[in-house]
Amino acid sequence: MRRVREEPGWLRGEPPPRWARIAPAVAMVVLCLAQWLTPGNVELGYFLAGLPPVAAFSYGATGTAVFATLVLLLLGVPQLGVAHARGTDLATVAVVGLLSVVIAWVRHRRDAQLVSVRTAAEAAQLAVLPPVPEQVGPVRCAGLYRAAQQGTLVGGDLYDVRIGPYGVRAVVGDVQGHGLAAVGTVAALLGAFREGVLDDAELVAVATRLDRRLLADAADGPLEHPELFATAVLLEFPPGRDVVRIVSCGHPPVLLLRGHSVAEVAAEPGPPLGLGLAGPALPAATELPLLAGDRLLAHTDGVTEARDAAGHFYPLSLRIPSLTTDPAGLTTAVWRDLVAFSDGGPRDDVALLVLSLPGPTPGLDPGPGPAP
Repeated sequence: MRRVREEPGWLRGEPPPRWARIAPAVAMVVLCLAQWLTPGNVELGYFLAGLPPVAAFSYGATGTAVFATLVLLLLGVPQLGVAHARGTDLATVAVVGLLSVVIAWVRHRRDAQLVSVRTAAEAAQLAVLPPVPEQVGPVRCAGLYRAAQQGTLVGGDLYDVRIGPYGVRAVVGDVQGHGLAAVGTVAALLGAFREGVLDDAELVAVATRLDRRLLADAADGPLEHPELFATAVLLEFPPGRDVVRIVSCGHPPVLLLRGHSVAEVAAEPGPPLGLGLAGPALPAATELPLLAGDRLLAHTDGVTEARDAAGHFYPLSLRIPSLTTDPAGLTTAVWRDLVAFSDGGPRDDVALLVLSLPGPTPGLDPGPGPAP
């Protein structure tokens, strides 16, 4: 499952790139050579005073101190032919070098703290929404998650696949809100779902459990934000049967990929969870027979509501046929296509989950058309 944002390593607290470490040394050599080749014409040596602060961004306190010492020698020793700093000029350069060493020391400690905090934050978020394994029971799984908020792994979307006494069950949902503010609701729904997988014999009962969870949390929440809701779709693969049961609660329809054709699964629609509109029971589960090689794609509205520069929505069902044979996998292919379509990626959380039963390699045999 793709979960880690593709940020430069330098921004994740890793060592700076080689060019950033080489740049101060190259600048020092270039300035010295330029001064030696043009003696008496221009004074370039004093530009060396700016190198220790630059080195502080790439080196620790020791490395920065070495640069500061070299600069002092080059400026303070006339025989070297770089500059002839004296008195207050040399003292000023020395103070700049000392401050650069302090800055490098503080930066190094801060980077270490940021790495520690980020590592703990990522561990906590992955505990809430762990990666989906490649196979759960007989069901093959492939997932992709992108949080809209920069620097986070979990946002307002959720998915999970679990096996229990009643088969393999999966959920894909989209809770109210975005970013870290929605993580608490995501955690509550996932906890209720995992309990339902083990305890509830009917898939509708699992959805009812999620609905009650949101209603209870909304009742205990702050008065200024009493509404707490989520859309979700639940899927169930009963043991020993080539069928899938689907319960939809205000969520975008699941797509059935059969060969090279794509069709929306016509599940009975239901209201979103947590609004108290479901009454005593949610819609009945829709049962769909599956053929060998069929794949089911569940997604959140962050995919289909992404827009291009002209304001057009992303046509997921129309794009999928050309992406099914991508060697990188369907979820990765959809994400790359979505980023290109929306010029940099959608502004909402995105979750994709592909589920299939064992069979021939999908996409090679067109097979019959999808069931209506």
